[in-house]
Amino acid sequence: MLSERAKQVLSAVVQMYITTGEPVGSRAVWKQYKFSISPATIRNIMADLEEMGLFYQPHTSAGRVPTELGWRIYIDALLEKRPLSQKCRKQIRQSLKEDRDNIEKILKESSKILSSYSQHAGIVVAPKFSTIILKYIEFVQLRKNSILTIIVGNRGMVYHRVISAPTVISQQDLTRFANYLNTSFTGLTLGEVSQRLIEEMKKDKARFDTIWNKVFQLSQHMFWPEKEQIYIEGTVNILNYPEFSDVETLKSLLVAFEEKSIIARLLEKTMRDAKPQVFVGSEIEQKELRECGIVASPYMSGDSVLGTVAVIGPIRMNYASVIPLVEYTAQVLSEILAKNE
Repeated sequence: MLSERAKQVLSAVVQMYITTGEPVGSRAVWKQYKFSISPATIRNIMADLEEMGLFYQPHTSAGRVPTELGWRIYIDALLEKRPLSQKCRKQIRQSLKEDRDNIEKILKESSKILSSYSQHAGIVVAPKFSTIILKYIEFVQLRKNSILTIIVGNRGMVYHRVISAPTVISQQDLTRFANYLNTSFTGLTLGEVSQRLIEEMKKDKARFDTIWNKVFQLSQHMFWPEKEQIYIEGTVNILNYPEFSDVETLKSLLVAFEEKSIIARLLEKTMRDAKPQVFVGSEIEQKELRECGIVASPYMSGDSVLGTVAVIGPIRMNYASVIPLVEYTAQVLSEILAKNE
């Protein structure tokens, strides 16, 4: 257990390191926070915290820097969140409600908001495709072997995807199949539609052994896209932090942003728990992001988790302000999507 003084010193060092990015000395802590104890006492407490593994000293004459354990204790036990101002909350809500009928724009705008207000990278993982409820589907023949599939789902989502067909399928057959889907499966999730089609194919092989089998195979590709949709804004903000000035570190981080599946795997775990989560350093399984801190929160529809919003930045990000930002953005997003059901 840490004493109250030790907690105060730990919190002070972390907050100063967030601001400066430089090792923090005992005299600087004493001057900044005007503690009633002497710089020498503060120095002794910092030495004790170093022995406990909460600080480390880059070199003998330097001040202290929080370790991952120090960050974890600060985040879990000492952090005092700074509520967003009413002005900020109003601006976020207004920005997201402007396009409330276009969920794709809302998700993109959410990532921009997270990036703009945090000055880090803002991330939004869209709802899983298989959970979207089918309202309408249409197939349009573009060229000889290209078919445009248009799916209108709940929450105002419209999906377009061009699929390459192995054989020529007439527009007449495409329209017949779309009518069949709209008549038989409207109101089901796309995952359920896919499963029902498999069951129907088994029951009525005569129908699906003909041209519809070809269309069915194409529709399966549409119902199960290869990658989750992820919106990322503000990766350029990362360049402002000296932590990422090393070429190899920066390259590794940019790979993670480029290969969105890396971020998708990381944020997948946040969708199992309906509350905000913070990861720092080696707590992150993906090696490309281990120089980062991540604040993530799911957005919901009722009790169901739809997706995740997150901020990725240096480990020394200002969690006191970033956590409320992520929480509130997820809350507003949940409210808008609930009204679009």
